[in-house]
Amino acid sequence: MVRTLKILPLIAAVGLLAACESGSDLQRAGMGAAAGAVVAGATDNDLATGALVGAAAGALSDDAARVTGTSF
Repeated sequence: MVRTLKILPLIAAVGLLAACESGSDLQRAGMGAAAGAVVAGATDNDLATGALVGAAAGALSDDAARVTGTSF
């Protein structure tokens, strides 16, 4: 549980950075997956889980920006 709480802010940051990419959802998901795996590796967490969470954050990041009316 503590590891999950430690990695969540990092994954959120990955999602915000992926929102800067103006490409498609698939491109942002790829960037998020790569960054999520790197963050997971750096924090001694499962790489596949980090990539999965990063991909989801990347793919959904522009949708969150549209809903909130903010640009990242």
